[in-house]
Amino acid sequence: MSESSPVSAGSQRWPRRRRAATAMVIAGATLAATALALLPGTASASSHREAPLIAADPYVDNTDTYVFVSPDKPDTVTFVANWFGLQEPNGGPNFYPWATDAHYDINVDVDGDAKADTVYRWDFTTDDRRGTDTFLYNTGQVTSLNDPDLKFRQSYTLTEIKNDKRGKVIAKGQVAPSNTGPASFPDYQKVRNEAIDPVDGGGQQLVTQADDAFFLDLRVFDLLYGGNVGGNGPTEVGQDTLAGYSVNTIALQVPIEDVVLKGDKARNPVIGVWSDTERRSLLLLPQPAGPRVTGPYVQVSRLGNPLVNELVLPAGLKDTFNAIEPDKDAGIPAVVQRVTDPEVPKLVEAIYGIPAPKGPRNDLVEIFLTGVATNAPTLDGTKPPIQADLNSQVLNKDANPKKFRPSEMIRLNTAVAPTANPNRLGVLGGDLQGYPNGRRLADDVVDITIQAAEGAFAKGLPPVIVAPLAAGDAVDTNDKPFEKAFPYVALPSNKSVNDAANTQGAVPPVAGPGSGPSLPAPSVIAGLAALALLGTGLVLSVRNRRTTAPSAATAA
Repeated sequence: MSESSPVSAGSQRWPRRRRAATAMVIAGATLAATALALLPGTASASSHREAPLIAADPYVDNTDTYVFVSPDKPDTVTFVANWFGLQEPNGGPNFYPWATDAHYDINVDVDGDAKADTVYRWDFTTDDRRGTDTFLYNTGQVTSLNDPDLKFRQSYTLTEIKNDKRGKVIAKGQVAPSNTGPASFPDYQKVRNEAIDPVDGGGQQLVTQADDAFFLDLRVFDLLYGGNVGGNGPTEVGQDTLAGYSVNTIALQVPIEDVVLKGDKARNPVIGVWSDTERRSLLLLPQPAGPRVTGPYVQVSRLGNPLVNELVLPAGLKDTFNAIEPDKDAGIPAVVQRVTDPEVPKLVEAIYGIPAPKGPRNDLVEIFLTGVATNAPTLDGTKPPIQADLNSQVLNKDANPKKFRPSEMIRLNTAVAPTANPNRLGVLGGDLQGYPNGRRLADDVVDITIQAAEGAFAKGLPPVIVAPLAAGDAVDTNDKPFEKAFPYVALPSNKSVNDAANTQGAVPPVAGPGSGPSLPAPSVIAGLAALALLGTGLVLSVRNRRTTAPSAATAA
């Protein structure tokens, strides 16, 4: 049975409309209090530790967002959002709980105004039965969610908020626990599957620990895969840095008609999606009262397209980006400039001698800020270079184009049916159901993004592969195969990341959402950071057409 949320969405979310100038102040206060109290929860960031401040709070750090038409249920759409990256399986005794003073949100924008029309929000509570009796997460083998030997438990409440109005609870249940090891969980999948719950109105959801679905070689940060030492090209590639690591995962599958504009997939198939986290702010009181959790919720992490905050934005903008809503993106010249005149191609030219494409990069504006459409609104008023009607909300017949706001989010055309033979390179490989049209678990977003940055889409579709970088990072698949049905994500590892079992090997392409052939080969610190954020925040506070599923032919 659905029930009304005790607090209206407006009262929960009112700071989101006016907090761009104050979010950093409150986030800084939160971080400062956390550091001073030496509380756990100080370590990672949106898209795997890329922003300085959220890197100190892994519990609320978005790492990845995925959205795709469900391959086995094409009348539904599946969202997968991850938090708390780089989880070592043996990280006891507390392992990896969800924060109980935070909102975990998946947002859907259907009309292109860069504001959420539907918010799916998860809130958590903890039932810690260890007390003074034991330090163990579980005191025996756990064979079910209700096993008495499971001493640490968490529960969730899922609220659906439509058009910023009063929320409605659509699911409640228990969280699948952390996988503490093979002795403790002889059949973890059985326990995990017990945590899959139905959602009012149709669909299902799961909150669980899972294998990190993001596969890549993170040595990109070592002078772009090795710095071309001796003129030998990229030498630090082929290692899945995230093999063996786990994440906290929310998976949600709902009917497409529930999330598209006016419930009409035929007229309005495109949605924009991002996830975020909101922390409850602290009121800093004079001693001896100390900090108290009484303030409003503020956004502290945000994740739409992969790698944007990691590789597109400079260090000085990362924390700001995490704190602002998408409708603010186009109003910040420094953010726009990093898309129209990106840094990565310049670095590639300097290190590897591959000329950077000429700007302004309106192809990247389409990919990251507007979606791909023949009439996509470029920032400088010129004709968009990718002349294909793929995944911009301007394609929705009932959307008002005058209210469209360029913004960073993943955009998915739900009218593009899943293919029986997905290509890991998505649109780059001729598979229009893959990234950047949505994002499937097996989409190789690193190779796609490198090619996009180097101009593969600059002259439209079909894309032109930049041959010297065709091998990408040489990590083409996840270290574990994905499941073929909901929740699709792989089970979390229960062996140490330095165990031989977690070494990246030859994992064949799988039939999960997105796969296919390869390209041809050719606490003091936290306190100081908080003070910096507080100062910055205080300064800011003072200054206060007909749409059909595109075919490969029409996209070419």
